[in-house]
Amino acid sequence: MADPSSYRPKPGQIPDSPGVYKFRDEHRRVIYVGKAKSLRQRLSSYFQDVANLHPRTRTMVTTAASVEWTVVSTEVEALQLEYSWIKEFDPRFNVKYRDDKSYPSLAVTMSEEFPRVQVMRGPKKKGVRYFGPYAHAWAIRETVDLMLRVFPVRTCSAGVFKRSAQIGRPCLLGYIGKCSAPCVGRVSAEEHRELAEEFCDFMAGRTGTYLRRLEQRMREAAEEMEYERAARLRDDIGALKRAMEKNAVVLADATDADLIALAEDELEAAVQIFHVRGGRVRGQRGWVTDKVEAVDTAGLVEHALQQLYGDELGDAAEAGGRGGVPKEVLVPALPSPLEPVVQWLTDRRGARVDLRIPQRGDKKDLMATVQRNAQQALALHKTRRASDLTTRSRALEEIATALDLDSAPLRIECFDISHLQGDDVVASMVVFEDGLPRKSEYRRFQIKGRVGDTQLWHGTGQDDVRSMHEVVSRRFRRYLQEKQKTGEWQEQDAPEEPAGDVPGAPAGPGGAETAPGAGGVPGADAAAGVDEAGGPPAGPVGEDGRPRRFAYPPQLVVVDGGAPQVAAARRALEELGIDDVAVCGLAKRLEEVWLPGESDPVVLPRSSEGLYLLQRVRDEAHRFAIAYQRSKRGKTMKAGPLDAVPGLGGSRRQALLKHFGSLKRLRAATIEEICEVPGIGRKTAETVAAALAQAAPAAPAVNTATGEIMEDEAATAASPATRGTRP
Repeated sequence: MADPSSYRPKPGQIPDSPGVYKFRDEHRRVIYVGKAKSLRQRLSSYFQDVANLHPRTRTMVTTAASVEWTVVSTEVEALQLEYSWIKEFDPRFNVKYRDDKSYPSLAVTMSEEFPRVQVMRGPKKKGVRYFGPYAHAWAIRETVDLMLRVFPVRTCSAGVFKRSAQIGRPCLLGYIGKCSAPCVGRVSAEEHRELAEEFCDFMAGRTGTYLRRLEQRMREAAEEMEYERAARLRDDIGALKRAMEKNAVVLADATDADLIALAEDELEAAVQIFHVRGGRVRGQRGWVTDKVEAVDTAGLVEHALQQLYGDELGDAAEAGGRGGVPKEVLVPALPSPLEPVVQWLTDRRGARVDLRIPQRGDKKDLMATVQRNAQQALALHKTRRASDLTTRSRALEEIATALDLDSAPLRIECFDISHLQGDDVVASMVVFEDGLPRKSEYRRFQIKGRVGDTQLWHGTGQDDVRSMHEVVSRRFRRYLQEKQKTGEWQEQDAPEEPAGDVPGAPAGPGGAETAPGAGGVPGADAAAGVDEAGGPPAGPVGEDGRPRRFAYPPQLVVVDGGAPQVAAARRALEELGIDDVAVCGLAKRLEEVWLPGESDPVVLPRSSEGLYLLQRVRDEAHRFAIAYQRSKRGKTMKAGPLDAVPGLGGSRRQALLKHFGSLKRLRAATIEEICEVPGIGRKTAETVAAALAQAAPAAPAVNTATGEIMEDEAATAASPATRGTRP
């Protein structure tokens, strides 16, 4: 690993002008190419304290061994040279968009004597007109099959064409009217080329004139009572319209445009492009790439523009669908600076290009569709990546190597804390086994705000570190108690359980552990829950037939956070005497892996499968914690004065509201009147009356139409037992 100061240029050597620079490693391989409006300012930013650099930039400058640059006249020239060098050197630290598959296109070989219509993949060839690309080859064949009825262009291979010419008999398509059979001389080479030109014009979007000409010929044939010819023309018109319907009309003004949308996370980005020609979607393509350099959305858009149009020249409308640059390019974010990119696109098209973000109307709606496609493409890519057994095995091995573990962590548990400004503090625990989520093992925690028997705070602060210490302590305390039951842990060595946290006993008001299906009810038994998908709980079963809680220890504990959270988790394990469970933390902002007692984080490569797995585990814990915290917050907001009455369950609350009709009448009732409700004793009635007296009544509702003060019936309306009744 090189020290950037060892190859830093001397002061004054770097010119203050536009240019392109290259970083090379010790083997003289180009590892990064960049452009700058001012080479001096840009390159100086790489040679500051490495601790202040982005992790990806830090990795690049420490891998490099030298830097060189080329001065150009304008920023447009810098953009062109940057693209050329990226294409030539393929630097490892540059974002490179690659097709996630080879998209097929409809091609017409106009360079041949008898042009042929066919499906083509891969790089474009000279003398061939392309339309597309399409998502599926069968979509091209369906379109061609409809259009051959009107434009009977040759579709056969060179061998079939030559054989038919030798035997003097056309193929089957020639007999059924879907080929003009130039192989046997039914049409001349000029006539066949004219058919191919009409086919290309129709595919390029110039459809209105040709359809009107066919309709006129159909009417003339009908007037001359040539009904069979009129019927054939009618069927031809229908076939062309069906071919047009396969590309939905999306822009009413017949615009030629490309729409580019992105979906990204910290590690990867997916780009989707819709090619719109003549107001219709003529093609679609997309890529997924690793974010190997520190780049924002605008930077990703600029890279995508270079990838799309770096080899294109001319107008897209004249090039026919796939080639060329359209007059309008719609993007989710504008590159900065914008002018050089627009000028570069204009030079490649030969005319002005409008590069902008759609703000309203049909174009904005279509951009939302492209965005959804990008999000689906990224989600599908992640799903395929996560479900691959070989990839999961490699990820676990990379984690074991990076964290210096004795073996691959087959069971990983991740903890996350969630709260809303210090209120409703909860935690989540998710479990991944063999790289896949095991939702039946997920657990949720209400944070009690204490360690051992010492009360630390009362839910008013935002102390994620103490919360992390508490939740890890409670999880592994239960694990040790399970070992104690089986005799694997001696009773005198078992940690003392704080009051209110005894396994199997109802938890106090401070907190509880619940399984995903327990609904977050304080005191619910974690083992009695169901998994998040709704199935029965899995895992070892005790003598009473109920699943044992926290019976399996993980090989790795992951916490959402940096060094403080990792230290808290490690301290919790040490206090319990557990030294065979590894701990690490994943900081979301920079995706750094923190280890206990280390001053510097472990930086995994951005393309690492191990980092991708850790990110999935962390994101799943965060999702699960957020969902639980929101559900608790919703229940708190819906709670009424009767919910705070100790010993008063849901059935008796409903009975009280049904008897009195409203909370206002219940508040005004005497203790004797409350005792008249079935199931309510005098002690309970006194408790209810005291609780309602302490609770401040809500402000009266006012009917804005009449000015009348409405009676408080909010509790009545909210109660299923009293819905539809009146006081």
